[in-house]
Amino acid sequence: MNYRETHKNNDKLSILGYGCMRFTKRGGVIDQQKAESELLYAVNAGVNYFDTAYIYPGSESALGKFLSKGYRGRVNIATKLPHYLIKSYDDIEKYFQIQLSRLQTDYIDYYLMHMLPDITKWEKLKKLGIERWIDDKKKAGQIRNIGFSFHGGTNSFIELADAYDWDFCQIQFNYMDEHSQAGLRGLKYAYEKNLAAIIMEPLKGGRLANNLPKGAQKLFLSAEPKRSAAEWGLRWVMNHPEVTVVLSGMNDINQIKENIELASDILPNSMSAKELDLINKVKKVINEKTKVPCTGCGYCMPCPNGVDIPVCFKSYNDIYSDSWFTGFKEYIMCTTLRAEPSNASRCVKCGKCEPLCPQGIKIIDELQNVKKKLETPIYKIAKKATRKRF
Repeated sequence: MNYRETHKNNDKLSILGYGCMRFTKRGGVIDQQKAESELLYAVNAGVNYFDTAYIYPGSESALGKFLSKGYRGRVNIATKLPHYLIKSYDDIEKYFQIQLSRLQTDYIDYYLMHMLPDITKWEKLKKLGIERWIDDKKKAGQIRNIGFSFHGGTNSFIELADAYDWDFCQIQFNYMDEHSQAGLRGLKYAYEKNLAAIIMEPLKGGRLANNLPKGAQKLFLSAEPKRSAAEWGLRWVMNHPEVTVVLSGMNDINQIKENIELASDILPNSMSAKELDLINKVKKVINEKTKVPCTGCGYCMPCPNGVDIPVCFKSYNDIYSDSWFTGFKEYIMCTTLRAEPSNASRCVKCGKCEPLCPQGIKIIDELQNVKKKLETPIYKIAKKATRKRF
């Protein structure tokens, strides 16, 4: 396992971080036994950064149960304050204590303000006394490093980076977001300010691993050396010397093994010009096919009218990246066959989802496009037939 040092306290963090949002679930509940076997494999292989959050259902508790079995001292816990639920100074402490209890620990190694969209939200937290609270927690040893996670544009990221003496940041970065989100400019700015950079969505919610257009798949399949699309994507991110940790939402042992092997091999600036050119060719193909840049993060959910927004967009994108039939089948199976249908036509344009979208997607307009493209007369016939059958 390769490690990279943080700038402010010289922590040695594994370049591969374990994203704990996507633990396998059975019957809506995290499969604790499976999760623990996967976590144990990662810890024994040298992974020492584990990322969770207050709003990831069951995630903090599942991680805490595992770490309580003697592994706490071998890892760094990263979790996030749900600032969007905070209304008073006392609320800050209340949620923090809940998190400590869930995680079965008395300190957090890397604590983040979750999903700060711009400096305005940080200013509101300052008025509630967040800076004093952070100082007290750091002095007491209950928080070792303070940071923020961010989705938004580069300029807003730079404003936030300058707004406080942060220790680290967490940003979305992948070969499709090189010049969007915080982007490469934001990443380099963080590096110049000595902020450790934790990378989320290195594969855009799996889209750069499992849902590539056929043309992009062919480019990777014909390339030498032979690597999976996921490895190419992760390798591109890890190639940047400004990156400290790359998070992967792993829930399959083979995936974990593949990622650990990569993280034990990749070094900064080790990709050749030929390899980087391949990524640029893949980007060009994807840009020609993708309609909605949804990562499936689910921050827009739940919709008050029952629309499954990420599934609608995935089905819509599948029409262009794979085939119309693939997208149509996905749409029928995942929205229409539910006990309560969750298709795009349920949207009443209330607008509650759009401010929550990290990608800045015009969700209302795009749902209308989904409806127009997928809820055709053929859809109405298929809907009637499938609901009658199932």
